[in-house]
Amino acid sequence: MRPSPRTTGPAATPWVLGVDSGGSGLRVALADASDPRRVTATASREPVRTGPAGIDAAHLLDQLLPMARTLLDEAAGPDAAFPATIGAVAIGAAGMATLGDDLRARLPEALRSALGVRRLALAADAVTAYAGALGLRPGAVVAAGTGMIALGTDLAGWRRADGWGHLLGDCGGGAWIGRAGLEAALRAHDGRGGGSPALLTRVEAVFGPAPELPGLLYPRTDRPAVLASFAPEVARCATAAPGDPVAAAILREAAGHIADAAAAVCPPSGECEVALTGGLFTMGDPLLVPLRAALDERLPHARAVPAAGDPLAGAVRVAAALATDGLRLPADGRLLHVPTEQGS
Repeated sequence: MRPSPRTTGPAATPWVLGVDSGGSGLRVALADASDPRRVTATASREPVRTGPAGIDAAHLLDQLLPMARTLLDEAAGPDAAFPATIGAVAIGAAGMATLGDDLRARLPEALRSALGVRRLALAADAVTAYAGALGLRPGAVVAAGTGMIALGTDLAGWRRADGWGHLLGDCGGGAWIGRAGLEAALRAHDGRGGGSPALLTRVEAVFGPAPELPGLLYPRTDRPAVLASFAPEVARCATAAPGDPVAAAILREAAGHIADAAAAVCPPSGECEVALTGGLFTMGDPLLVPLRAALDERLPHARAVPAAGDPLAGAVRVAAALATDGLRLPADGRLLHVPTEQGS
């Protein structure tokens, strides 16, 4: 549902803009600052480029500004006496913590000049995933898809666990599960212990002859996604009668890694709410059943709660809180950067 115009006078409540930039493209949402549930959104399927300076601020702006102006024009409507204004913007981007220097340097002035924005938050996508899942209250969120990262806060500071990529970490994520399944298949092919004939059958059905797998996989620039594409096959082998014990053990180990990450970031005192978000958890019971058991063991004081929304909803929540002086999440130079408000 599109928001109704609130632009009949200079005191009208401003809009806020939430942005989610990731590997699948750029999503932008415009919402009423006083009621961020009233939102309209648009998207581009072109991911923002990454170059020598990190995430390319110019490329992000080339996509974001036309999308924002279109949303503002639609919100104001043809009969508005005053133009719609944006009170705050929150941008969540994959890689912001380590690759966001160009964004932090260029976006504050660029958005002030182009859209009149004076309040801006630049966040890692894990932070917007947190805000989407739990809002602005303390707790822990595990975001898992191809990779896996856990983020927690007591509202005084952030705790992060994993999110180090498929070569160094992301333990329990989709790429990790898929790689473990492929290894078990190759063990079966070789006749080594720990192999899974069931997974070998699925490897050859999906990828072709097992000996050709290294040549198919190693040259790929999208290896994490290719590895993760095999994770659902691991889940199917674990659950298809009579059930493959090797596949089931892989998912139990993945659940343990995810629970370890949640335990590392959960606030140590008081009840801790833990939310799970991301495409990996659509795998369902093959992963969620052992994960619930692992969380009960490692975090007996925690309470699992459903994720309220996705990272785009989280970006909108952060922007709305920033516009109304209600942002409670802790600022951080890289995870959640809130530049000093620009003067008139």
